[in-house]
Amino acid sequence: MGTILDYLKEYGDYTLEEKPFSEVDSLVLCQFAYLKFDDLAPAPGEDKPAVSLSELKSHAEYDRLYADERYREDNTALFTGMYHSKRFHGTTIYNYVNLIDLATETQFSAVTFRLPNGVCYVAYRGTDETIVGWKEDLNLAFSEPVEGQRMSVDYLNRAAESITGHFYVGGHSKGGNFATYACMNCDEKVRSRIMTIYDHDGPGFRPEVTARGAYDEIADRIHKTIPRSSLVGMLLYSDGAYQVVESKTIGLAQHNPYTWLIRDDHFQIVNELYAGRKFMDEALNRWILSLTQEQMHIFVDTFYQVVLASETDNLIDFTANWFQSIQKIGAALKEIDPQTGKAIIQIMRSLFEITSLNAKEKVKSRTELQKEKFDEGILQLEQLFTK
Repeated sequence: MGTILDYLKEYGDYTLEEKPFSEVDSLVLCQFAYLKFDDLAPAPGEDKPAVSLSELKSHAEYDRLYADERYREDNTALFTGMYHSKRFHGTTIYNYVNLIDLATETQFSAVTFRLPNGVCYVAYRGTDETIVGWKEDLNLAFSEPVEGQRMSVDYLNRAAESITGHFYVGGHSKGGNFATYACMNCDEKVRSRIMTIYDHDGPGFRPEVTARGAYDEIADRIHKTIPRSSLVGMLLYSDGAYQVVESKTIGLAQHNPYTWLIRDDHFQIVNELYAGRKFMDEALNRWILSLTQEQMHIFVDTFYQVVLASETDNLIDFTANWFQSIQKIGAALKEIDPQTGKAIIQIMRSLFEITSLNAKEKVKSRTELQKEKFDEGILQLEQLFTK
């Protein structure tokens, strides 16, 4: 068994004609969508040709692709594997959008890949390292669409104008949610051309959201995959139509696509989520769905203020340095009800686990050294609600 990097080494010499496009190829492209194509690939409507992997490789600003230091090593290996493969070498990139808007609490990025066989894949980027991106994830629990979801629909309708024939749509994490939302709310003519929608560990929707869109029309085209310890992918998801993928790591770090295991040329599928994780996911979903619209707004806004109390703008620095702001965080928590406070503390634990295990090396060593301080700080915060 291996990962998507091993898959590229072992199956990269097969063309898409020799070995049809699969869910593993989808995950490769969804992870590729995390690379920073800013000023390297043309935007929608821009009068420039799509950029090839060869052009990116020789570009003076090539290193800019790896601005997200957390995954620099793996992302570099991913690009290299795609570049040297028959399967992906002829891929071109265009329709690139990347927007972070603090005012509307939006982190949105999407890109279109034209594969060597001429078929296109519309990929939505998941949550990046910014705190505003994670707040938007939490905002997905609202019944009304977030700005990023609205943008996903507009993007798909516009991207489809530049695509001939049928195509794929997909994304990892929040990108999976955006992909599904866009497909069930896009123009009907566009929807009819979509072959498969790949949702790799993306959060679901409140029932009111799916009821308003054409979810039933696309349900049989959704291919959802989640790791065994999925938290993000099971958030507000109760459909039951998903495949569980084995991972080489444990806990919430399994959200990282580079940990998903592949046997031969397909995911290593297991029977079910870990029992403890499934119980926690179901309990969290029951709690979220029990909240009114106003209560959910209060929860998300309060959590955001708690994180901002650490005076950082990204989750890597938050998990590494948050203890320095423990008093400010505690003061923010004192102002809310115990149930909301306990939920926020649990999410803080989850964020610490996800980001510390995927941080760049210099931050990783720092977070490991501060693990005792993190646990000590969490204990202090929990005591606020046990007195």
